[in-house]
Amino acid sequence: MRARIYRPSKTAMQSGRALTKKWVLEYEPESPRTIEPLMGWTSSADMRSQILLEFESRDEAVAYARKHEIPYQVFEPDLPKSRPKSYSDNFRFDRKEPWTH
Repeated sequence: MRARIYRPSKTAMQSGRALTKKWVLEYEPESPRTIEPLMGWTSSADMRSQILLEFESRDEAVAYARKHEIPYQVFEPDLPKSRPKSYSDNFRFDRKEPWTH
């Protein structure tokens, strides 16, 4: 079974990047989830889907996967291209374009 190594993105409920600094090793599901007909709960017979290992760096996660002979695939994070501008940047004296209404 293959594992995924990635850095989680921030959730829609976060304004900061607190839980996005660690790398995660997570197994891909072996079988699809099934819906229990009586109560409607979603279940899976795959016990490895419950395993989620956190590492401080990408290299630590890769070393762990190699040591335990786990086939893995690394997903690089999409980093933000630029930092957001602040409101005060509209009124800077060295602004290249004139500010208009």
